[in-house]
Parts: sequence; structure tokens; C-alpha cells
Amino acid sequence: MKSPAAEVLRHAVGGAIDGVIFDCDGVLVDSERISNGTWALLLTEIGLPMTMERSLDIFMGNSMPRCVDIVTEMMGHAPPDDLLARFTANVTVALQRDLEPVAGIVTLLDTLDAAGMHYGVASNGEHEKMRTTLGKTGLLDRFDGKRFSAVDVGKPKPAPDLFLHAAHSLGFDPARTIVVEDSPLGVQGATAAGMTVIGYAEIVSAERLRAAGAVVTVQRLAEVAGLLGVS
Repeated sequence: MKSPAAEVLRHAVGGAIDGVIFDCDGVLVDSERISNGTWALLLTEIGLPMTMERSLDIFMGNSMPRCVDIVTEMMGHAPPDDLLARFTANVTVALQRDLEPVAGIVTLLDTLDAAGMHYGVASNGEHEKMRTTLGKTGLLDRFDGKRFSAVDVGKPKPAPDLFLHAAHSLGFDPARTIVVEDSPLGVQGATAAGMTVIGYAEIVSAERLRAAGAVVTVQRLAEVAGLLGVS
């Protein structure tokens, strides 16, 4: 017997599911706290006091160019020219040292593979970052030829362009595509693309994700397979 949430999801899709598109940071790889902790330390160094928690609230889900725009707005002037270069160097070290896959994602991908359900990843992060994070966590080969970045389309989430590009490349009908997202910006982008969103409420509250457009929310990725009917 399907759960009420699974019935809601199936009704939103209208029947069969073509495939699943995952966000990367915070959904496939447990990088959000690492990245935002690194970003917060760097911003504090340049004169913008920041905590990891506040960084998550302000910057989570944004592309790095947009993050720099936000910093400029908050400081009232442009940050140092080497801000992104310093962040990239610092966060690469931190990710290589501490990064792990999100709990439950390996089992979920194994289940999707066994069921023959196709999937891909769409991230505001650059391809090099995805290669680093997915490589460190042993997930890179699982997304070979199925990695899509905002740099591919020029418009990051919350614009729908990245999701539509990923769906087209994967052969998915947007209306029959499920997206797993953990940020309100990502949820907004997928919803604008006409896709059905499962909100992963591990960092951001389920209420905020639903307000952004998530049809259902989960607190553990282990719940996703049952919602998709492949557990």
C-alpha cells in the first residue's frame, strides 16, 4: 500500500516517472556545512563577520558569482578581487579532508539502478567542483555523462534553465521528472521548470521547502525510494 505522500507525488507527476534529477551539494554530497563554514571564515577575515549558520541562511543554493554579488550588497563595496580564488583553494582542502556522501544516497542510487530508473545531477556549482566532490565520495562514475552545471546555460537556479537543460539532455519530459532538492532556490527553479520536487529537509526546514514549491518533503533520503515506488 502506497503512503499518502507517495500518492501525492504520483498524482503531481500524473503517472509514470521518466527519471530523477538530484541537486549535488547537500543531496548527493554532505558539503553544505563544510562549504559554508569555509565561506563564513573567509568573509569574517575580509571584514564581514559571518557564522556558518548565517551563511547557510543567506548563501545556500546560490551560485558563487551570486554569492559575491550578495557580499558586495552587504559590505557596500566590492570584496577583494581574489575572494573566489581564496575560497576555492580553502574549500578544496576542506572538502578533500572531510567530505562524505550524504547518508542514504548510495543505497538510494543502488535501488534506482536495480529498478532501471534513470537519474542525473543538476548543480549551480561548476563542473570542476562536481568532479572534486563526487570523486571524493565515490559517486563520480555513477553520474558519468549525467552532470549538468549552471555554467552550461548561463542562468543559475532559481531560473528553470538548468533543470530544463538537464531534462532535455537526459530525455526526460519535465512534467514526468522528479527533482530532489535541499534549498528553496533549487525548489523554485525545478518548480518553474514544471517538475515535481521532493524537498530534502536536512538543513532547511520542511516548511520553507514546501513554501518554495516542494510537493512532499523528507528528512532522510531512505524515504525517497518508497515515494518513487521502487523500494
